[in-house]
Amino acid sequence: MPSATPLCRQTLDKLADTFKAMSHPARVAIVHALADGPMCAFDLAEVAESSASTTSRHLTVLRHAGIISNNRQGQQIYYQLERPCILTLMDCCST
Repeated sequence: MPSATPLCRQTLDKLADTFKAMSHPARVAIVHALADGPMCAFDLAEVAESSASTTSRHLTVLRHAGIISNNRQGQQIYYQLERPCILTLMDCCST
């Protein structure tokens, strides 16, 4: 069996940050919902089954990990996936 190429510290840190960001069920639900396209924070709070302030914290964690990004349109903020490849990982882990 061939050995894997060692990962540099920066890559290891980025991977760990991604897995940490995805370690809460509400965040997994948010990412799953964003698979269908951008959504506003209000709708994501319903998906996450949490308050607006709690959802805001979850969105911040996901945004800082580079998993999602946001775009303001008037008074609404819409979120979208920046790394849709995470959906493949979620699919792999859910079977």
